[in-house]
Amino acid sequence: MFKLSAITLGLLSVFGSFGASANMEADKSETAHELEVIEVYAQKRNQQISDVPVSVTVVKGLMLDDNGIKDVTELGRFSSNLKISQNAAEGTTPTINIRGVGLIDYNTANTAPIGIYVDGNPVGSGNNQLVNLFDVEQIEVLKGPQGTMFGRNSTGGAILVRSVRPTFENEGYFQIGAGTDAYKEAEGAANYVWSKDLAMRLSFSHKKYEYTTDNLYVAAPEAGMEQNNVRLGIKQVWDNSELYVQARYGHWNGIVQPVGNIGVYADPVNLVLCSPEDAGSTKCYDRFGFNDGSDSFWDVAVNNHSPHHTRSKGLSIEYQWFFSDRSTVTLHSQISTLDRLHHFNCDGSPANLCEGYLGLDNDFFSNELLLQSQFESGHLTVGLFQQHEEINQDNENDILRDLRGIAPASLTATFKYDNEIKSSDFGVFTQYDWLFSENDVVTIGARISHETLDYDSVADLNVVPVPQMIEGVWVPFYHVNGDESDTKLSGKLAWNHHFNESLSGFYSFSTGTKSGGYNGGFLSSLEQAELAYYGPESLNAHELGFRFNSQDKQTSANGAVFWYDYKDQQVFMNQPSSDPNQLPLQLLENVGTSTIYGAEFELRNQITPQLQTALTFGYIPKAEFDEFVDPAGVVLTNNRLPFTSKFNGTADLYYTLSTYPIKFNVGVDYQSEYFFDQKESDYAKQDGFALWHANLWYTKDNWTVGVWGKNLLNEEYSHLKFDLSNFLGMLEDFKGEGRRLGISVKYAY
Repeated sequence: MFKLSAITLGLLSVFGSFGASANMEADKSETAHELEVIEVYAQKRNQQISDVPVSVTVVKGLMLDDNGIKDVTELGRFSSNLKISQNAAEGTTPTINIRGVGLIDYNTANTAPIGIYVDGNPVGSGNNQLVNLFDVEQIEVLKGPQGTMFGRNSTGGAILVRSVRPTFENEGYFQIGAGTDAYKEAEGAANYVWSKDLAMRLSFSHKKYEYTTDNLYVAAPEAGMEQNNVRLGIKQVWDNSELYVQARYGHWNGIVQPVGNIGVYADPVNLVLCSPEDAGSTKCYDRFGFNDGSDSFWDVAVNNHSPHHTRSKGLSIEYQWFFSDRSTVTLHSQISTLDRLHHFNCDGSPANLCEGYLGLDNDFFSNELLLQSQFESGHLTVGLFQQHEEINQDNENDILRDLRGIAPASLTATFKYDNEIKSSDFGVFTQYDWLFSENDVVTIGARISHETLDYDSVADLNVVPVPQMIEGVWVPFYHVNGDESDTKLSGKLAWNHHFNESLSGFYSFSTGTKSGGYNGGFLSSLEQAELAYYGPESLNAHELGFRFNSQDKQTSANGAVFWYDYKDQQVFMNQPSSDPNQLPLQLLENVGTSTIYGAEFELRNQITPQLQTALTFGYIPKAEFDEFVDPAGVVLTNNRLPFTSKFNGTADLYYTLSTYPIKFNVGVDYQSEYFFDQKESDYAKQDGFALWHANLWYTKDNWTVGVWGKNLLNEEYSHLKFDLSNFLGMLEDFKGEGRRLGISVKYAY
C-alpha cells in the first residue's frame, strides 16, 4: 500500500512541476490554445471566478461525460479536500465531507452540513442529496460556510449543480454504452425551438449495472441497480423577463450492494482478537464463528435478499424580471417528493442476525425571492427564503432472529420504529459587494433564519415471551413527541483585491449554522428516544486565498489556507451498551468544539496546444475534537474527525492529437489514511489509497466513440466500515467500487 501511495504522490508532484516548468519555456507559437475563463454562480449571479471571495472548484459537464461519472458521490476526484462516499450502500444518503466538515449517519431523517443545490434550488435533507448527473453544464464546489447566501446546512460548504438549459438552437445528442460487471447506459437530450421566444429541452439517463463485489453465497440474488431519470426544461423569454420551468422524474430499482464481514476474533469462543491487519481474512471470525472463506478483498458471502426501490418527482420554477438595466428580481419555487424502501443486511453473513429496512416518504418545497441591483459603488443582494420539509419514516430492524428462543428476549427483538418529522425554515438575507477602489471589493453579508421542528416517534417490539413462541408478539415500546425552535444569525465579511490583471487575493470571515433535529433512528430504549433531539451546530471560518491567471492564458492557479472553530458539533456515536444483554446505543449528540485548519492548492497548465495538466492538493494537519468524552466515558479529546485525510490530491494529464481527432486523459485521485469513526480504531481505518482513471475519445463528424476506465489498478478501499464488533464481533464493510471499464458511442446533432 505504501509503495503505491509513494508512487502516486511522486506523480502528483511530477505533474505539477512539469506543467509549471514546461509552460514557462513554451514557444509563443504554440500558445493558440488558451485555458477557459471560468464563470461561476457562487453568489447567485454570473461572475468571473477571480471576482468571488470564495474558494470554488468548477467541474464542467464534459469532464463528467468523458469519465463516466454517474452521480455526486464521484465528485471527490475533481477537487481538493472533498470526499463523498456511499454511507449505507448504493441508493442511501451520501456522506459528504469538505475540509473535515461532514456528518456520518445512515439515518434518513438527518441533514448533512454540506448543502446541495440543483438549478438554484436546495434539495433538502440528506435523502435527496444522491443526485444523478446527466446533461450537466457545470458543477461548483464551494468551500467554507455559505450561511449568508445559502442559509442553514451549508456549514462546510455547498455543491451547486447546473443542468444544461434550453437554448434557441435545435440540437441534441444520444449516447449508449456498455462495460464490465453488466454495465449498460443510455443517455440523451433533445433541444427544440418552438419559436423565437420559446424553447424546450428533454434529457434522460438510463444506467443498469452489477456491483464489483462478488457474493460467494450462491442462494443470494445477483445484486445490481437500475437507475432511470428524465428531465424536461421549458424556457420562455419576453422583453423584460424570463421563465424557466423544470419537471423531473427518477426511478431506481434493484438489489443493494452486498456488504462484507470483517471478523475481529482469532478465537471467537475465548474472544481472542485478531490483529487489525488480519481482520477480515480467513484467519479471523465474527462472534458466531463465520468468515466468508476467501482472502480476496472483493469477495463476500451474505444472504443479500435486500431490494431497493426509489421514486422521485419534482417541479421547479425560476422567474426573472429585469425591471431595469441594473436590477433583477428572481423567484425560485419548487416542490419535490421522494419515496424510498431500502432493505439491508448488516451481519454480512448467510445467517439472520441483523436485517431490516429503511422506509421513507419525503415531501419538500421551498421558495426564494431575490433582488439584485448594480450601483456605481457596488452590488446589492437582498433575499427572502422559506422552506418546509416532512419526513415520514417506516423502519424495521430484525435482531438475532436465528437465536430466537435461545438468547435473552431483549436481544432477539424486532424493532419497528416510525417517525414523523416536520421542519420549517424562514430566512432574510442581504449581501453588499462594495467597490472600495478600482482594485478592491469589500463584501458584507448577513442572514437571520428561524426554524421550527415537530416530531412524533412511535416504536413497537416483536419479542419472544417463551421459547415456544418463535414468531413472537408485538408490544408497544415507546411514543415520544415534541417540538423545538431556534433563531440563528450567520454572516460574512470579505475583502477581494486585484494586484494586477493576473493575480487576485481575498480574505474572508464567514459563519454557518447546521440545524438541530430529531435522531429518529435505531433507538433501544425510551430514555434514548426522549433524548434523541440534538441542537444546532455552528462554525466560524477564517480563510486567506489567491487566484492567478497568466496573461498568455496558459496557466491558472488558486489556493487557500483556512482555520475553523467548530462549536456544538453534531457527532454520530455507535456505542456498546453497558448492559451485555442490551443492544448497542446509536446516538447523535452535540459534543462540544473542534478545531480544523489546513491548506489547498489547484494548478492547471496548457503546456502546448495538445497537452494540458491539472493538479490539486489538500493538506489538513489538524482536524480534532478539542474536548470530547463519549457517553461510555471514553476520552476522545484530540481524536481526529472521521473521514478526514491529512493529505489528498489529484493529478490529470490531457492530450489531444494534432493529426487525428483523438483526445486522451489519465489521472489519479489519492487519499491518505483516515478513520471511519471518532474512536480511531485500527479496525475501522482506511489505509491510504490511489484510484487511477483514464479515457480515450475519437470524434468524426457527428460521431464520438470512447473507452473509459475507473480504478484501473483495482485498488482495495471501503466507503464505510461500521463497527459492530462489541455486538456481532465484526465490522460491516461497505466496499468501494473496483475496476470498471466501459465503451460509449455518442451521436450529436
